[in-house]
Amino acid sequence: MNEPSQAPAVPSTHEQPTANALPVRFTGTGAEYFRIWIVNLLLTLVTLTLYLPFARARRIRYFQNHTLVGDDPLGFHADPWRMFRGYLVVLVLGIAYFVITNFLPHLGWIAVVALMVAWPWLWRASLQFRLRNTSWRGVRFRFHGDLAPAYAVMAPLFLPALALVIATAGMPSNPEEMSPDAAANFMVIFSATMLLTLLLGPWLFMRLKRYQHSGYGFTQQRTHLSGGDGRFYVICIVTALLTALIVAAFSVLMMIPAALAAPIETEVLNYGTETATEGEPSISLLMVMFYGALTAGMYLLVASLAGSYFASRTQNLLWNNTRSQKIQFRSALTWGDLLAVTAVNWLLIVLTLGLYWPWARVRSARVRLNALTVMADGDIAEWTADMPASERGALGDAAGDYMGFDIGL
Repeated sequence: MNEPSQAPAVPSTHEQPTANALPVRFTGTGAEYFRIWIVNLLLTLVTLTLYLPFARARRIRYFQNHTLVGDDPLGFHADPWRMFRGYLVVLVLGIAYFVITNFLPHLGWIAVVALMVAWPWLWRASLQFRLRNTSWRGVRFRFHGDLAPAYAVMAPLFLPALALVIATAGMPSNPEEMSPDAAANFMVIFSATMLLTLLLGPWLFMRLKRYQHSGYGFTQQRTHLSGGDGRFYVICIVTALLTALIVAAFSVLMMIPAALAAPIETEVLNYGTETATEGEPSISLLMVMFYGALTAGMYLLVASLAGSYFASRTQNLLWNNTRSQKIQFRSALTWGDLLAVTAVNWLLIVLTLGLYWPWARVRSARVRLNALTVMADGDIAEWTADMPASERGALGDAAGDYMGFDIGL
């Protein structure tokens, strides 16, 4: 008996696109970057910071050219002279703000309002400039964030400063001339403002990052950042607890030698200086050196332990929740990996009086970038082929691109 023939399988028209995993790798070395860093440092000092935009361009180009996504490096195409024009504008604004707030305090509210008006525009222009001048496989990135949301996102950051400026507008410049009631009112306003800023700080940070991560564009893809506010509050709380524990532990360590040395110090004071040998350091000097070493160690431990926890958890939170229709990001940066690199970096920076800084920057970039993977659905070559020729390699015509604003945000 013949078996019934089976119909040939028809390929499904709804097959899921293949996800291409593109690991991110950093190939730079500390020795190579040291040569760039030392020249940048010397020329920046000699030119009284006027070389700074050219130094930034050289640094960014080195790090991006040595960052591989898949097997292809990122490119950086910014004209340093455009960055120099933008730097001059930001420098003039910064000097004007410093002069007004320090020498014309009664006009401080004008400086804050001017900063509120200018800074969101500068921030957005900086993001546009950086991404327009960054490429991968010959295609420039873009930033799609609108200007109005930039003002809405940054407004809460300036309101506390504006409240403080308005509250102190009628107060005398000399604190000794301030009445007790005015001083008490100022302390209440200052404390309330600082507390509110502290409580809303994580929320404000996520607003900034959501605006930033929701505007990245590559070909026809535009990313967005979803969720994460509650988890970021947890990250901030754990970071604060780690910092508090470290400070408390070092405070106890500082109290122990002080208690042990108190009787000896008293005896030295009672007997005078005849018991001290000429050229021999006094107990007070030794205590100051000891406390200085403990304080430096405390700061290094906070930067290493709490700082690496915050940085690793924040990187994973942001990039694991950033995606577009066909692109996802995966960040697997562990606290232990970043802690090991950060602790060694700070120790060697201190021991070499700062000369290890280039190697530290390279090691930090390597551990953070190597933890990233880009997941792309489909053939990326088809995305670039579908783009209009005018969008491939185009710089754009925004004012921020012309002026070359790059404020490092």
